[in-house]
Amino acid sequence: MARETEIKLKINDVPAFHRALERIGASPAGPGPSRVHEENVIFDTPKRGLAKKGQLLRIRMETLEVPGKSKAARPQQRVSLTFKQPIANQGDSEVVDEACGPYKVREELELEVADAGTLARIFEGLGMTGWFRYEKYRTTFRLADSKAWAKGLLIELDETPIGTFVELEGPVTAIDRAAEDLGFSKRDYIQQNYLSLYVEDCRRRGEEPRHMLFSPGKNPPK
Repeated sequence: MARETEIKLKINDVPAFHRALERIGASPAGPGPSRVHEENVIFDTPKRGLAKKGQLLRIRMETLEVPGKSKAARPQQRVSLTFKQPIANQGDSEVVDEACGPYKVREELELEVADAGTLARIFEGLGMTGWFRYEKYRTTFRLADSKAWAKGLLIELDETPIGTFVELEGPVTAIDRAAEDLGFSKRDYIQQNYLSLYVEDCRRRGEEPRHMLFSPGKNPPK
């Protein structure tokens, strides 16, 4: 499996963060659309067998925003299946959390699939349910190739129903340097996933957790 190393940071001042991105020379990744709407569904057994092992099984549907296209035009979509789990012990089949300091380190498998609905029905036929749904808008940034220290680093800005976050993913030295250049320290690093952050947010507001979705008409502005 590929190894994923990342941290999150909470963004309280979005315009200031965009200025910080410009200051360090970050630009949207890829030649195509950079802002993507994500619909995510997490699947598990009725007794949460995967979650108890620290595992995650997720279907993600991405819709790319294409500037200049009419709303009637067919959107560009991508569907992916992701499986994540703690780092495997050397020499046995067990998986355990690894002491990774302030970073979240997981083993990850991901592949693109053709049909989210058919895949969901397969999982349901195996006795699993899509028990948690969450959505967000993601814009991915990279630093220039001339900055060799940032090789392999992704800066992913997430607009979510519980606020704006940035995920820094890549080598730990690049994560630390990028975070510092953006005005953060290791004390600001967040390891929690969006499910955990959403549950905490609901508790603060005295609400029952359900799904982390935007309210109708309250999607974040472009």
